Amino acid sequence: MTDPYGRSITYLRLSVTEECNLRCRYCVGEGTCRSRREELLTREELLTAVRAAAALGVTKLRITGGEPLVRPDIVSLCREAAAVPGIGELCLTTNGTLLPGLAAPLREAGVRRVNISLDTLDAEKYRAITRGGEFAKALAGIEAALDAGFEKVKLNTVLIGGFNDDEIPQLAGLTRKWPADLRFIELMPMVEGFGQEAFLPCSAVLAALPELTPAEADGGVARLWRLPDGKGRVGLISPIGAHFCAACSRLRLTADGMLKPCLHAGDEISVRGLDQAGMEEKFREAILRKPLWHGELGFREPSRAGRSMDRIGG
Repeated sequence: MTDPYGRSITYLRLSVTEECNLRCRYCVGEGTCRSRREELLTREELLTAVRAAAALGVTKLRITGGEPLVRPDIVSLCREAAAVPGIGELCLTTNGTLLPGLAAPLREAGVRRVNISLDTLDAEKYRAITRGGEFAKALAGIEAALDAGFEKVKLNTVLIGGFNDDEIPQLAGLTRKWPADLRFIELMPMVEGFGQEAFLPCSAVLAALPELTPAEADGGVARLWRLPDGKGRVGLISPIGAHFCAACSRLRLTADGMLKPCLHAGDEISVRGLDQAGMEEKFREAILRKPLWHGELGFREPSRAGRSMDRIGG
């Protein structure tokens, strides 16, 4: 289905839980209130939403959270979602700490690609940004993902001035060690607690890595580069400095059943309690309400999303 600006909507990001075993500072706001259990979509409603989206032309599905791997049924849920007619690509975003025991089962269940958060290579800084996480567990998760044979493993690094900008060469250097892409993502103003210096543009990566050479685009939102002898690529994702709204093909569905036509808009449409036909109608409505762009974002222009990222779906 096409939105009012001619964009074909083929991508759904589906949050399957608000719970997480970490509390990353840019994702979980202070005093964040979780939805009550009865407010969350049931397993069957989640799968009905996938079928509704596929019926309208969605071919790519990304499972998000919270942390999706905290769900006890995550493997079987992924297996059923992957089997929905029309879904050609099932991906998953995770902090990676639970992947050592789940990477191989998820791959067998039909997950083709996995994105793993990694914001620093320093164990103490990792503990600080995640509010208590263990860097060794994240590293083990990345190794497990690589061993499981996913078609693509991507590492997501939120670029934060004064926190990890001094690690840009080391983080990008992981693409020489592993056949994985490392994507630097501009910090989005979705929670309080970050000063103006934290909001670095992705051009800081190019300044720190003059040896980067352009790589062929892969149809995603990242601008791609490669280090000499790199096995993977370095990606730059610029929702603030060079937004990609004109090419946006996605909708988001939160764990409590709210369709968001745009991440940074407050507009939400409930699908809770609906059958597939009812959900299809709400998906059509969301596509027709998709804005042209998210508006100005930055230190002085906070997101109008109305929720922290953990309650939307990372």
